[in-house]
Amino acid sequence: MHKTKINEKRIKITLQIRVRNSFIPSRYFLKRWVHTALSGQTENNIVNIRLVTQKESAKLNTLYRHKKGATNILSFPFEPPPQVTSPFLGDLVLCATHINQEAKQQQKTRLAHWAHLIIHGCLHLIGYDHAHRHEAVKMETLEIQLLKELGYENPYI
Repeated sequence: MHKTKINEKRIKITLQIRVRNSFIPSRYFLKRWVHTALSGQTENNIVNIRLVTQKESAKLNTLYRHKKGATNILSFPFEPPPQVTSPFLGDLVLCATHINQEAKQQQKTRLAHWAHLIIHGCLHLIGYDHAHRHEAVKMETLEIQLLKELGYENPYI
């Protein structure tokens, strides 16, 4: 893997850890992945990452997506009121246990799977979506490109 230079002044990441006894990537990796995903942004940005239990993930998934059970990641883009500018892009809520189980089931390294999900979530924060096929193709293509820059394989193969 080659190194990505991280500009700490341009993108600020806050990290909330609410889970124990589960693999969590180091802050270095989390920052590196967020910075890579947001490398095209010209503004200063703030992203909040919250690592949660399966119980909290399931509660949020039910509340906001009307789906039962824990999920790997939820993205909550911040939408400021009209005529208000803010560097805050939004929140990423990740369920560490769920992500690590998925990585094992999909025979991926934990770091590769975490990198993919952080990048995926960040792209949602800046407006990407996959509700329609043409949007999904555009988003997945960018994810694959960014992951390749980080030295990870295509997660969709």
